[in-house]
Amino acid sequence: MSLQGKVVLITGAGRGIGLGIAHCFVQQGASVVVTDLDAAMTQAAELELGKDAMGLVADAASQVAMRDAVNQVIGRYGKLDVLVNNAGIGGPLTQFEEIAASDSAFLGMSDEVWDEQLMFNLRTAFSSSNAAVPHLSDGGSIINIASIAALGPTTMLPAYGAAKAGVVHLTKTLAMELAPRRIRVNCICPGLLWTRAWELLTTQMQASQPELANMSLRQIFEATVADMTPLGGEQTPEDIGNLAVFYASDNARMITGQIVAVDGGISTK
Repeated sequence: MSLQGKVVLITGAGRGIGLGIAHCFVQQGASVVVTDLDAAMTQAAELELGKDAMGLVADAASQVAMRDAVNQVIGRYGKLDVLVNNAGIGGPLTQFEEIAASDSAFLGMSDEVWDEQLMFNLRTAFSSSNAAVPHLSDGGSIINIASIAALGPTTMLPAYGAAKAGVVHLTKTLAMELAPRRIRVNCICPGLLWTRAWELLTTQMQASQPELANMSLRQIFEATVADMTPLGGEQTPEDIGNLAVFYASDNARMITGQIVAVDGGISTK
């Protein structure tokens, strides 16, 4: 399933799922460009991925920033074949204490936190796709990273779930719009991975559930994984990356508009 000669742009790939996806593409021979807001992480990711990789500091929620990033990709490689919309956040960056202390995440949420979640988790996919689509080669691919939170109720993360559900809808819409150019658009919904998002979420769980006070955040996460995952065990960035590589390959040439959960069976319950 070689992707030799393909040029791939991955947003929010300074670490975590995005960096894991980037490694999977590099292993298949693709030239990979990673973007992130953190300059140090972006530089470290570029070095880690090898001499043909490129790291760019760019805000995935800004059309202007992403147009500049895409232009730099075209300037270096001469084309763009694959866009992976990975950039996002799992928990609120502002007013976290207010939400954690509330009996209801929805009632404890401010307009600012709601807007922040939609900006980082939905507008990122819109702005990056808007910037990349005019330059994507015919027969190219867009791969959106959503979440299993998009597939059902998420009482602890209502804005996050709503934003990721928007990514699912955007996937299907773009799949129809771009089909005449044979640009395929698909979506991956990761399950439970230990990320910054889960650090925030387990902090919220610990604050609202006294019985968890003596457990570490990692232990709370592992107990959640064991309870929720039929196949057992947490998912890894490479699990997500392997499916992204398949979506981008010629083996998936007739697959578009599809939403696949990589979650060990959680979404089947």
